[in-house]
Amino acid sequence: MTIKVGDKLPEATFMEMTVDGPKPVTTAQVFAGKTVALFAVPGAYTPTCSARHLPGYVDKAAEFEAKGVSEIVCTSVNDVFVMGAWGKTSHAEDKIRMLADGNGAFAQAIGLELDASGFGMGKRSQRYSMLVKDGVVAELNVEQGGEFKVSAADYLLGQL
Repeated sequence: MTIKVGDKLPEATFMEMTVDGPKPVTTAQVFAGKTVALFAVPGAYTPTCSARHLPGYVDKAAEFEAKGVSEIVCTSVNDVFVMGAWGKTSHAEDKIRMLADGNGAFAQAIGLELDASGFGMGKRSQRYSMLVKDGVVAELNVEQGGEFKVSAADYLLGQL
């Protein structure tokens, strides 16, 4: 069942690259007591995600902060090393928190997994954005296949 507005995020553990190496971080640690703009992509370094998706959030980070967003989080079904490298090469450090959902457990738990096996990518996350307030989904925008609209930074900013 797909998560919806008003639902509390399920408990899950992401991996995050830190200066000390990979570290686990739970949904409670990420979302409790904060307003978080969360967006997910099918894959790090994929064309649309690298050219349009992540850069939009990097460019608009100050605008999110000005509207009361404590943190912007990007997640993808990639390993922590890929997510860490993608954050660095995209100049997202200090603007976007890059969290690896390596086995897709979070995507599956919220009902937003994507079977990209036909493209040789296996199970992934759908492209979506959400506003999470103290662990509860306040806004949810799930992208339709082949589109790039509701998961964009400008769209989520418009909901604040």
